[in-house]
Amino acid sequence: MSTPSRFTALPGITGLAAIALLSACTLGPDYARPDLVLPAAYSDAAQSGDAVREQAAITSDWWTLYGDATLNGLVAATLRNNTDLRRAVAQIDAAQAVLEQTGSAYFPQVDLEASSSRSRTSTLNAQPLLSGTPAISNANRLALSTSFEIDLWGKLRRASETARAQLLSTRYARDVTALSLASTTAQAYFALRSLDAQIASTQATLRSRDEALAVVKSRAAGGLVSELDVNQAQGARADAALQLRELRRQRALLDHQLGALTGKLDLRIAAGDLMQLPMPALPPAGLPSTLVERRPDVQQAEQVLIAANAQIGAAKAAQLPTFSLTGNFGGSSKELSDILEPGARIWSLGLSGVLPIFDAGKYAARTREAEAVQRQALASYQKSVETAFKEVADALSNAAHGAAAASDLQIKLDAARNALRLSELRYNAGYSGYLDVLDAQRGANAAELALVQNRQAQLEYSVDLMKALGGGWSPQGDAPMAQR
Repeated sequence: MSTPSRFTALPGITGLAAIALLSACTLGPDYARPDLVLPAAYSDAAQSGDAVREQAAITSDWWTLYGDATLNGLVAATLRNNTDLRRAVAQIDAAQAVLEQTGSAYFPQVDLEASSSRSRTSTLNAQPLLSGTPAISNANRLALSTSFEIDLWGKLRRASETARAQLLSTRYARDVTALSLASTTAQAYFALRSLDAQIASTQATLRSRDEALAVVKSRAAGGLVSELDVNQAQGARADAALQLRELRRQRALLDHQLGALTGKLDLRIAAGDLMQLPMPALPPAGLPSTLVERRPDVQQAEQVLIAANAQIGAAKAAQLPTFSLTGNFGGSSKELSDILEPGARIWSLGLSGVLPIFDAGKYAARTREAEAVQRQALASYQKSVETAFKEVADALSNAAHGAAAASDLQIKLDAARNALRLSELRYNAGYSGYLDVLDAQRGANAAELALVQNRQAQLEYSVDLMKALGGGWSPQGDAPMAQR
């Protein structure tokens, strides 16, 4: 409970309020960015090879680097139509309104009060009316009233600081959502293009197995091979047909996913060539680790920390006296026409103070709660920085190793195709059985799909890197490039 202490208006009340405002202080710790120990640079950044073709900065519209008009249109539609992004924008509007509400506390609230009443007093009361007092009377009142809390301990300033940080947090949350949606759209598109390439490869495989089945049937009809070879060829042909059906099923699902992302539920994308998409340049060696500070999720976590830090001051200020100025000015009269006359004028001015005397530890507990929340936010901020560093390092490693594996996969594919050609020649010449041909077919098919999947992985790793770096990168690592 608390015991209020109230002070009536004094002649020097205006001067007292001015002194209070001039001597106001702000309780609680002022925010300072925590010092985090990170390696100075990423050691896995590319140093040579085709991936590094330039070292210019990559801006926030990084998806345009792939030179694909369809991809550009999909990402633009996602950033324009996606419901998650619209919700994030609405959260920003709500946080902006909260900040404006908090800022209004710095100014007096002025209300206009107006009332008019007509009443009758009983003439049969125990105490009769004074002579000449009418039983029926009118009362009219028109007045301006105001109240204003003096921010002596910085409670309002800390509240405004909290609201401002929360607003920035929602803006960075929108950037996180936009970056995540753009990355998801690009990777879904690359997966769809990968399936296009795998479908084309599997269709070619199916045609070759149809041709092989026709040859085996012809040889069986001439008595050169047994029905076993025919059955094996039929099984190989069915395997290719089933593989083609599965790839088409997966592609349909990606069509649906891209439709949901872009807000175009009937979206259907024509087939394209994955291998024609260029690989964007990777950052050079020595990329500074401070780039993680520009990631929108790291900046969002920092704003949450700033808001939690400000709440400590607000909680401490709640334990101290609260002073408020109140006043009203207007007129009161029997006749409405006289309400603005000098004789009808009324006014009052007051200063009140409330000091918590006994609260059973409630306000102290709130302060400890605010300090604990601040420590949680600090840990979350540190974790976000560490996670960001790991994600960038992972993306650099994946991109480097994925590019290195491409040449080995090409060698494997060339060898598998040659092995298939030789196995077919040996089979047709009667030097080997059809099992050798089947093994060579499976090896060639797997090698073709592996090369396509590696290309898809390289493109997806490049998207991972763009996302991990906050939507692009700059050699100086200065201004953030996330979506605004």
